[in-house]
Order: sequence, then C-alpha cells, then structure tokens
Amino acid sequence: MAAKTLSNQEIISARFSKDALEWDSNKKQVESCEKAFEAIKRHVPAFADGSSKNLDVLEIGCGTGLLSFLIAPHVRSLVGVDTAQGMIDMFNGKVGALPDPSKANLAAVNVLVQEADDVHVQGAAAALATRRGESGHDAPYRFDLVISHLTLHHIPNMGDLLTTLWKSLKHGGMIALTDYEDFGPEAVPFHPIEKREGVERHGIKKDEIADVIDGVGFNEVRVEQAFVLRKEVEAEDGKPAREMDFPFLICLAQKS
Repeated sequence: MAAKTLSNQEIISARFSKDALEWDSNKKQVESCEKAFEAIKRHVPAFADGSSKNLDVLEIGCGTGLLSFLIAPHVRSLVGVDTAQGMIDMFNGKVGALPDPSKANLAAVNVLVQEADDVHVQGAAAALATRRGESGHDAPYRFDLVISHLTLHHIPNMGDLLTTLWKSLKHGGMIALTDYEDFGPEAVPFHPIEKREGVERHGIKKDEIADVIDGVGFNEVRVEQAFVLRKEVEAEDGKPAREMDFPFLICLAQKS
C-alpha cells in the first residue's frame, strides 16, 4: 500500500507540536509576540479608550500562548485555537500553573476552525462565560476581536479563513492580524531551510491580503506596517549567515 502523503497542514501541525517544548525559549518568538501585542494595543481603539475589558477575543494559531497571555489581562475572555496538540498542551500547562486556574479568562482548543459555530470554540467560549458567572446563553457565541500572529502565511485559502472570521465576529467587531511581509525572494530566509516544508507562502503581500479582506465584506480595511523584526538567517546560495530586517504587517478591519 502506498504511503500516505501528508498535507501542508499536517506537516506544519506535526512540526509545531515537536517544537512546542522549546517554543517559549526562542527569544525571537517572544520578541515578535511582544511587538505584535504593542501593535494591537496601538491599533485597536478599545485598548486606548479603556474599554478592552469588555472584549471577548478569538485567537487563531495561539501556539503556546505567548501572545494570548499578554492580551488576556486586558480583555474579558480569550479563546485560542491551534492545530498542533503540543502547542495546546503547553498553553494548558500555563493555565494550570496560574494561582487559580478555575478563574482563568482564557482557554485553548485543538481544532482547525472552518466555521463560526465550531463546537470546540463554542464549548470553550461557554466554559469561560460560566467561569465569570454567566448562564442561559442561547445564541452561538460571537467575538469582539479576532487576532492572529504569524498564522496567515500558513493558510492555504485566506478567503475561506477570513470568511469564517467575519462570521465569528459580532457586528462592530474587529480583526487585528499580524504576519511578516512578503517583500520578494529576500523574504524566504525567514524560515530556516529545514522548516520550509509545508509553508504555504513566505509572508503576506500587502495589497493581496487587503483585497481578500475587503472581498469578504469587511469595512474600514487597513493593512500597514506594524513593526520590524531583526533576526539572524542561515548561510544560503552563496550568502553568509547574517542578520536581516523583516517587516511585519497588521491587517485591520471591522464588521459593520
């Protein structure tokens, strides 16, 4: 019998599960999440006007929770999703290490979100609502803000994902998605050679992602540079190991 050919999604999920134990010790991962957090605070009005504590947040590709645990103290709730079980295990370990895990306002589930009413997401949102004393919620849960960091470049069909995110938001809700920019062949070294298998694209293109977001039906679409991350890249194609600057974009839009 022929061996099964793994999809890009399966390859990436397996790699991230393997990398999970060392994820939080990667200084550049930590730095990029801290910079993404600062960008979100700058660009999402609720963090500036003091109303962020009213936000229910959905995070796509939450990983071990590097960004999640920065955001959570500033919002009402956060549901993280990821397809790598190793990452979810690390996330849940951090929740379990909190002084009182039963009162945590964040949770993570292992699922590839393809619909707004996904039972795993809905279950996590319901559990967090119960923790804060809410009950009797009939309609499916919807979110005030959807975030992601370094996830879009792994998505095969960004139109499908953005449609799901649009449906997952309350009216007036926002997306704030950060990822590194595809600025041509020089963007390829962002991933070490041994970690390029399964990567859908080497960054996101500003105009392309803006068109996708607009086409889904979002309003007030903005895609702009959020920060620059300097990191060392490998020697390749006759070029020595060196430090490079990688611009990151933040994709912002609202559901009217």
